[in-house]
Amino acid sequence: MKTASRILGSAFFREGFEVQDAPRYGAERRGAPIFAYVRAAREPIHERGVITRPDLVVVADDSLVSVAAAGVLVGASARTVMLICSNDDAAVWRERLGLDGPVFTLACEPAPDDEVRFLGAASAGAASRFTGVIGRESLEHAIREELQDLRPEAVERNVGEGLTAFDEMEAHAGCLSEGTIRSAEAYEDPNWVELPFEGVEISAPDIHGAATSVQVRTGLWRTMRPVIDYDRCNRCSWICTTFCPDSAIHADADRTPRIDYDNCKGCLVCVAVCPPHAIAAVPEQVAVAADSEEAST
Repeated sequence: MKTASRILGSAFFREGFEVQDAPRYGAERRGAPIFAYVRAAREPIHERGVITRPDLVVVADDSLVSVAAAGVLVGASARTVMLICSNDDAAVWRERLGLDGPVFTLACEPAPDDEVRFLGAASAGAASRFTGVIGRESLEHAIREELQDLRPEAVERNVGEGLTAFDEMEAHAGCLSEGTIRSAEAYEDPNWVELPFEGVEISAPDIHGAATSVQVRTGLWRTMRPVIDYDRCNRCSWICTTFCPDSAIHADADRTPRIDYDNCKGCLVCVAVCPPHAIAAVPEQVAVAADSEEAST
C-alpha cells in the first residue's frame, strides 16, 4: 500500500496536480495492518493528516475487511468508491458490507510458487483509471520512477500488472468524483466518553501479573538491545521503569534497574530518557555474541 500510494501520487503529479501521499503504520512488527493515503488537487493542499472521508478506498487484502482494527470502512459513504482485491464478485462484497456506493473487485489469482503478485502496482493502476484524469503514460512512468531501484525484470512485472489493471477498469473510468470541502462552521464537538481515572496498581501494564501473556517472549522481536552500564547508573530507576511501555524494567531493593530481556522489545525508550546516559543501544547480534563468549569463559 505504501508503494501503491507513491505510484498513484506520482501519476497525479505528472498530470499537473498538487499531491500528498504518505503511509501510516506501526514499526513494531511485520504483519500488522497498514494503510497509506493520497490527496490530489489542482490548487495547493493545506489540509494535513489522515483522510477521514475518503473518495476511494482500495483494499489489497480482503481478509482485513472483517478486522475492525484495520478500519477499512471508516468514513466511507454512499459516494465512496470501493476497490477490493478479491476473487469474489463485487456483488458479493456489496451484499456482505451493505454498501450503496460503487464496489469493484480486482482479481488476485494465486501466483506460481516462484513468482510474486504485485498488488501495489495493480491497485495503483486501477485507482488511476477510476480518476479519469491519469493517462496510461503517466501511470507507467510513475511505476518505473518509484521502482527504479529494483531489478529490471521486477520493474517490468510491476509495469505489466499496473497497466493490465488500468485497462481492465476502462469501463469505470471517471467513476471517482472529487470530494467536497467541509466548512468549519458545521463542526460539531465529538461525543466524548468520560473514563474514570484508575490507580497505577490497577491500570498499569505488568507483564508479570496474573493472566497476562507472560509466556509470549516478545524479546524475540528485538533488533537493538538496551544495555545498562552500572558504573554510570545513578539508580534513579523510577525514570526507566516508569517510561518502559512494557514494564520490562524492574528495580531491586537498592533501586538498581534490571532489564527483562525476554520481554524487552527494544523500543529504546529507556536509552532516550536515561539522565546519565547509562543505557546504550547495542545491536542484538553483537549482544548475543558477547553473551555466548561470556558463558564460554
